[in-house]
Amino acid sequence: MSRKAIIIVLDGLGAGGAPDARAFGDEGANTLSNTAHATGGLHAPNLQKLGLGNAVEIEGLTPASSPRASYGLMTERSAAKATLAGHWEMMGLILKDPLPTYPDGFPDDVISRFEQETGRNVIGNRPASGTQVIEELGPEHERTGAWILYTSADSVFQLAAHTDVAPLEELYEACQKAHAMLIGGDRIMVERVIARPFHGEAGSYVRENENRHDYGIEPFRETYMDHVKNAGHEVVAVGKIRDIFDGKGITRHLPAPPDDAAKVDAILESLETMESGVIFANLVDFDAKYGHRRDPEGMAENIARFDARLPELLDAMTANDLLIITADHGNDPTFRGTDHTRERVPLLVVGDGEPRRLGIREGFSGVGATISAWLGVESGGLPGEDFLR
Repeated sequence: MSRKAIIIVLDGLGAGGAPDARAFGDEGANTLSNTAHATGGLHAPNLQKLGLGNAVEIEGLTPASSPRASYGLMTERSAAKATLAGHWEMMGLILKDPLPTYPDGFPDDVISRFEQETGRNVIGNRPASGTQVIEELGPEHERTGAWILYTSADSVFQLAAHTDVAPLEELYEACQKAHAMLIGGDRIMVERVIARPFHGEAGSYVRENENRHDYGIEPFRETYMDHVKNAGHEVVAVGKIRDIFDGKGITRHLPAPPDDAAKVDAILESLETMESGVIFANLVDFDAKYGHRRDPEGMAENIARFDARLPELLDAMTANDLLIITADHGNDPTFRGTDHTRERVPLLVVGDGEPRRLGIREGFSGVGATISAWLGVESGGLPGEDFLR
């Protein structure tokens, strides 16, 4: 039987309530509820019908009397509030120890070696919002040719360059050198090295999100994706999923389209052409364009845009298809700072029988367990409980 499972990660669209939020400095963060309150209520009638308002209290989304999806929340087990950790945990890999972060910038010896290997100096080297640091240091970068380096509360080494100063190929090569320095062998100094190209003029620089490239740590064992692939099914990665898993467990990669709407188009196209398997998609605009930029109005508008596309997705599904909508962490646009926030994440599951309340699930790995069970693939000893059991 031809069966398909679709996982859509609304990047950063957390639901608050993480029991360890205080330890991360994020007590009170709630991306969905606080965005709704700040904007006078969300307009998302299709998510409301699925049961999003049943899973968490959200102004504008009253609980549905008969939800069309099974609904609940998930609590992350990994010691992080990062994209890689959230996605890895969905696929059965739990990071028990936090990866190193650099609140004071990277050490001098790292910077000196990187400058020597790339032939360019470094400016910045501190935690910062990407858009802000590019606007601040862009003119100096254009004048001197120095790389713009920044990090965040996450374990990341982010390298920005104007495409007229350093072509994409040079930027990518520099990031590969940084990856070898920071993640080579047994040494893991960061979770990811990220290439951040941009163009334009001072005061109106534009990041080229479609040309962003992540160089991450390799999964330390096989994931649910590997098991699905090894069983003969397709695993289609939409957006930055390939980078997050370093290409492992993937049969086809659809490069990051320019916005979330294009990613939904890619999901629909894959759903039509795939014989059996998994479509794993990350919709990054919630996080990159609105969460980090602390823009609740933009976040609310993007929720409404995704909501408007939901009927297309649901109409394209058959009785043999399963849809899971969730998030990987929080990024409350009303919260202090510009970084991710430690939160539970929403969970909506469409397919297979009568919708039901799923409660608060311990860990994210039920996502992988559920899609594997749906496709008749063994778990291989990975953690996680099938939501549909």
